[in-house]
Amino acid sequence: METHYRLLAIDRISDRSFYKAGAVAGTVVDIALFPLDTLKTRLQSQYGFIQSGGFRGIYKGLTPTIIGAPFTAGLFFGTYDGFKNLFPYVSNNTAPLVHICAGIVGEVVCCTTKVPIEIVKQRRQASPNQESILKIIRTAYANEGVFGFYRGFWTTVMRDVPFSMLQLPIWEFLKKEYKIFTGKPLSTLEVALCGSISGGIAAALTTPIDVTKTQIMLANSAVDQKFSIVFKNIYKTKGLNGLFAGFLPRVVFIMIGGALFFGVYEKTCREIEDKHKSII
Repeated sequence: METHYRLLAIDRISDRSFYKAGAVAGTVVDIALFPLDTLKTRLQSQYGFIQSGGFRGIYKGLTPTIIGAPFTAGLFFGTYDGFKNLFPYVSNNTAPLVHICAGIVGEVVCCTTKVPIEIVKQRRQASPNQESILKIIRTAYANEGVFGFYRGFWTTVMRDVPFSMLQLPIWEFLKKEYKIFTGKPLSTLEVALCGSISGGIAAALTTPIDVTKTQIMLANSAVDQKFSIVFKNIYKTKGLNGLFAGFLPRVVFIMIGGALFFGVYEKTCREIEDKHKSII
């Protein structure tokens, strides 16, 4: 109970700091691992890996990522911590449920900025015609208006919500078990390692949803782009291999990103706590 109340107290005095930390961590992760993300997108593309660009131009689509990553990651952490602070006094048994719900709300909210960025980024990454960012934006708007930038919104939510529901409880479980095993508090590196493992597990299990989401976003027409139709079509034409296309780049990407993401998050928590203690 003491530890839980301590962390919630930090959240109440530092929501803005966590927003900034999330924004920085998200930007660093997305830029550093962008080549892997490009390869993953091209492997999942309905146009095929080679036609989508192969190993050429692996930094195509980086501009929208640089612009959108701070907003997306910052919005997630701001919402996540804000939701947790609505329940400042909960038992240890109830805390995981609060974390899961906070993660769900955070994912849904951050998708309002994530999905438009993903639309432009992924079409730039896997465009067979080497389309420019401006042309991609114009085409999306001309075909479907504003809604063209939210193609695959609910599919993204369907991917990210289960991802968070898997990752966050596993992350908390690994930290708890590792602390019991070693008999001492975890270092920032050990917390990051738990984040990496939990992210890898969640990424592996949600890959079919990610593949479906990618193909929905890459399609220039809204015809027959329902999740169930696209999912069945992928399985019918390519089997399980199609549903798990880009598996390795996705898992590696998220394992490395999870380590950096949660490492920065934990480091920020501890620095804020130390600063708060020095003031008191």
